[in-house]
Formats: sequence, structure tokens, C-alpha cells
Amino acid sequence: MKKAIIISCLIVIFITVFSASGVLESQDLDTLYAMEEFRIGVQAFNRFSFNEAILSFERALSFRPGEALILDWLGRAYFRSGFEETALRQWQASAAGYGYTSGSGLLIASRIEAVRNARNPGSSIGAIGLDGLRYVESGRFPSHSDELVFYSQPTSVLAQGDGSAWVVAYGSNEIIRIDVNGLIRERRRGPINGFDRPYDIVRSPEGRLYLSEFRGSRVSVLSSSGDWQYYIGSRGQGPGQFVGPQNLTVDEDGYLYVVDFGNRRVSKFDPSGTFILSFGARSEIFQGFRSPTGIAARNGRIYVADNLARQIHIFDGNGSYLGILIQEGLESPESLRFLDDGTLLVADANRILHIDPRTAIVRELGVLGNPSRVRLTGAELDRNGNVLAADFITGEVTVMTRMEDMASGLFVQIERIITDNFPVVNIEVQVQDRLRRPIVGLDARNFVLTEQGQTAAEQNLLGAAFLSDHTDVAILMERSSRTLGLREEMVIAAQDISAAATRVVSMISAGEQPGRESLNPPAGSTPTRQLEEAARGQAINYSPRWRFDLGLRLAATDLLPGEKKRAVVFVGAGATEGAAGSLGEMAYEQYSLTELAAYLVNNNIVFYAVIAGSGSAGGDLRFLAEQTGGQVMPLYRSEGIGPVIRDLVNLPNGSYSLSFRSMLPTDFGRAYLPLEVEVYLMDRSGRDGSGYFPPLE
Repeated sequence: MKKAIIISCLIVIFITVFSASGVLESQDLDTLYAMEEFRIGVQAFNRFSFNEAILSFERALSFRPGEALILDWLGRAYFRSGFEETALRQWQASAAGYGYTSGSGLLIASRIEAVRNARNPGSSIGAIGLDGLRYVESGRFPSHSDELVFYSQPTSVLAQGDGSAWVVAYGSNEIIRIDVNGLIRERRRGPINGFDRPYDIVRSPEGRLYLSEFRGSRVSVLSSSGDWQYYIGSRGQGPGQFVGPQNLTVDEDGYLYVVDFGNRRVSKFDPSGTFILSFGARSEIFQGFRSPTGIAARNGRIYVADNLARQIHIFDGNGSYLGILIQEGLESPESLRFLDDGTLLVADANRILHIDPRTAIVRELGVLGNPSRVRLTGAELDRNGNVLAADFITGEVTVMTRMEDMASGLFVQIERIITDNFPVVNIEVQVQDRLRRPIVGLDARNFVLTEQGQTAAEQNLLGAAFLSDHTDVAILMERSSRTLGLREEMVIAAQDISAAATRVVSMISAGEQPGRESLNPPAGSTPTRQLEEAARGQAINYSPRWRFDLGLRLAATDLLPGEKKRAVVFVGAGATEGAAGSLGEMAYEQYSLTELAAYLVNNNIVFYAVIAGSGSAGGDLRFLAEQTGGQVMPLYRSEGIGPVIRDLVNLPNGSYSLSFRSMLPTDFGRAYLPLEVEVYLMDRSGRDGSGYFPPLE
């Protein structure tokens, strides 16, 4: 700080002396002033002081109007502040200044396109958005190299939260975990006697894995990391026995359903592995299974595909037949997997299908080769939105990506550059797809850093947010007249939130003038007591003119320097029946709802709303939760709010931290040093260019 003041004073003296002697022209003076303001703006941006950065960049432009580099940075500051329309205008002017065909112009044009795509209806972070999309092959997980065989005859795929996937290798009697780059990270071959033709794998709500063994006529129970624990069932035709078990599913209550191919039935087991019942035999209302294959369970309904009949049937949890979901249009259905939105992903011969159980509408997402040479026995949507398809005949897992994503590539943003240990420089990079959904599972081999076209020295991947098990939460308390009578409920909410999060960064009281409550216990008090007092707040601060917008901005800002897995948890009274809104007359006095949503999304902050009392959530709260991947919930729901807050740690996050050693000359800290990051993932790529000022010397 002292160095900056000294340099600023020297610049002023330099300008005064030399301008008086006529050495400097007016244009040179403007350049010096603009450079100093630009430096201040860049440094403020990297401290998360976006408002300060905007003011500095605006002042810099007053000395150098139309300067493309300053316009680019001004757009970045507006974007991170949630003012996307203004950011887009600055970037358009910057791209025009650079020239749209130049390298910098193309980068900015790509950024503009990505931001506009993500602002389209239905493209929120949590949306799968399969309607109308087409998937094409983007890569393969190779099964061999020359004469070296890695695995053979894959039959099923199970996606993991870190972007990797378990692949069941029927031919090589194992399960393997493959990362996003197609590298095998783990192998599991079962107990001493090994797996005997494993076929399908699913995960229970508690995290354990179930693996069917076709020739072994049993189901292996594995730990979440793939270690064998015990068997369910044995060979035979009796209750709880199998002849060639294939596909599996687990319902919301943890009950396991096994397709017993040889006995042409489905068997149900409780979470401990105890047999309950079997169903699927011929009856007056059901023709009986001819060749049962794929199975999926949700909301008390069990969906079972019949390969030979080319149909999908519906049963309830007790095995009662409910009717046919799909009667025509299928070729050879194999696996069924539910997606997060309640629709089905289906492997059908050489096709990947998307089926909505509510309407029975079938959409073809993609096709792989000729049906005589391709047999897809399993398909799964991975954490990055790709379809992983197990092809039994070719013996490999194919990665299928949205055609639009293949064309537009990855959306890469250099979010922060830290020069405290210069010449070692740390950077934070956000990697997303074209709809700004996070890309997880990357490692050092996916990143290339360059300085002025030269590969940066000593590049290292320091960390990836998707691997972190720490979360930061800021609690936002509604201080309205309605919540004055709900102070004890707000205490309960604060206690539940604090117990579920790794750290509560701050608690914001959203009154007429939102402010932070103290969470540091005074002498003689305890943290628990202090949390209770902070949650109740002062009665004098409750007002009908409380400010949701200012409170939310303050809470979100407190999260910026901390963990990348972070959330604002709003606790309020909700809307009363017949009320137009739930957030008061001053809710959007300074910031609009869309600007608040953009501020959260552009800084990767999730929004949760907890409704105390008898109110209900208004559309604005639901909008914020939907846009950020959060949730709205009543305080007194049966399972409590804790599980939802704890699940924040499992949400995907595309933030990566890297370092390198700069080799560029610094001009005693006055030089602006450019930096470019390129990210590669199979046949997709993306890049971003930025820059920084080293410490003053």
C-alpha cells in the first residue's frame, strides 16, 4: 500500500515537472492517468471489490475513450457485479475496438455468445435441457492399445460426482473407474474368487454399490469405493434366488430391484438384502415377461423394459401391474436410468432415447453406428452432461456430447490472479459448458498457460473445487414485521444451518439498513448462545421497509473470498395466501431480481430459501433457487433442512486453482503482463485471456 502511494506521488511529480517544461503532450498525460486508474481497477477486481474496479475503469476510459483493453475489464467487473446487459455492451465495444477477427476480438465474441446462451429460458444451472438436443460422439474410453487390453465387453456405466464413472467390464470380470480423460484410476475384481460375469451396477441412497453377476447368479454388495462386502441371493428358482441376474435399480427408500433374466421376473429386496417378493409372471392383465432387461424406479413406480416385446411396462412397489408406458417404437431396449428431472435415459439397440414417463413421448438423442455392429447395454448421463454409452459389441465406452457444445466448446474464465508471491503467480479459473454449467474432473493435463504466446514455466494444478468437502454459508435473516413473531423459528433455522455447513461466514439482518450480526461470542458467552442472539436480532431492526436486495448483496459479497462451494441461505416468512409477493415493498428498490440472480450465478453462489411459519415461497425465491441450483423448503419439513444444506458439498463446481512462474519483464511492477489459459477435454476446448500487474518494486 505504501509503495502504491509512493509510486502515485512520483507519477504526479513526474507529470507536473515534465508537463510544465513542455516535454509531455496532453495525449501522454492522458495515457499516464489512464494507466494508473487501470492498475487500481485491476487490483480492486482481484480483491473482489467490483464496485471500486468499475469506478477506476470508468475513470481510465475518461482519459482513453474506446480503449479496448479497459472496456474488456470494465465488462468483466460489471459481469461479476451482476449487470450483464451493461457488461455485454462493454464487451461488444471492446471486440469492435480489437477487431472481431483478431485473437482478442474472437475471445470476447465467444464470451458474449456464452453469456447470451445461458440467459435463454430453461438454461439454468440445474436444468438438464435434453429437449430438442442432439448428441454426437466426442470421444471414447479406449479398451485396448495395440495388444494391451485395458478392459473388455462393457455392459453398464455409473457416473460419479467427480466426473469419473464406474464401468462394468463383463468380459474381463471387473469394474473399473475411468476419469474424464479416459484414464483408468481404479480396478475392483471382487473377493478372492472374483466377480463372475458382472453385468449392472447401481448406487443406494446410503452410497453403497450393488453389482449383479450374470453367471454367478448373485448380487455383490460393495462399499462406495468399490470394495466387496457380501452377497445377496444364490443360483436357483426359489424366493430370493436368480438365474442370470442382469439390470438393477434402487428406489428412494433403498429397496433393491433385480431383473432375474433366467427366471423372467423381478425380485425385490430391502436395504439389508432380505428378500421381499418377486413379480412379472403371466396373469389375467399382464402377458408376462419374455426377456426383461432395463429397470428403473421412482415415486412408487417400477418401469421394466422387455427386450423381445420391445415394450416398457409399469408396476407399483408391490409388483402389481399398472400398464404399458411404451408399446411401439422401440427396437431392442436394454438399460433404463432416471435423470434428475424425472425423465428416462434409455439404451435401445444403437440409439440413446429420452422418454418422459408423464407423457410417454420418446425422443431420439443420438445414434451410434449400424445396429448390427453396435449393442448399447448401458447409458448414463455423467456429471458434465455427457452421455456415456457402453457398447458390448465394439467393447468400448463411447462419450456422446451435445452437438451445440461440440461446436461452441468450453466457456473458460480467468476469475482472479494473485501476485502476492511473484514471480510465482496463482490464478483461479472457472470452466463451464456453453450453458455455463460447471465442468468437473479436470486435472493438470487439461490446462495450458501461456505468457505472450510462450508456455508458462512451472505450471501446477493447486486444487479443484469439486474435490473439496468444505462449504461456506452466509445466513440472510428477514427482519420484517411478519418475522418479528417468528424469532424462535429463526433461531431453530440458524442452528440447523450452522450444524449442516462447514462454516457460517456471516449472518446478515435484512432491515431497512442491512448489517452484519456479530457471531463472535463475548467473554462469558458461548458460540451457541451468540448464534441464538444473532438469529433473534434486535426488535428495533424489524421493519415493513426491510431491504431484501441490499441484504442479499451483502451476504453474497461476504462469501467471495472464501470457499468455492458456497451459498446464501435466506430465512423468511414467505408469502401469505393471496399476497402478490413475499419480500416486501422495498425488495428491489436498488437491484432487480434478475440482477440479483446474475450476481449469484456469476460468482458461483447457490441460493437456498427456508420458509418459517405458515407462509409459502413466492415465485421470486423459487426463481433465485432455480437459477443457482438451490432449493426452497419449509423449516419444519419431515427430513429437516440440514440434509439439503449438507448436500451443498456434492454440487458440481468448475473452479480450479493453478500456479506458474512468470518469466516476463516487469518494468519495476509497472508493466501489464498478459496471460492466457487454454482448457482441453477430449475433442472440446476453450480459452480466456486476461492479465495482471506484478507488485511494485
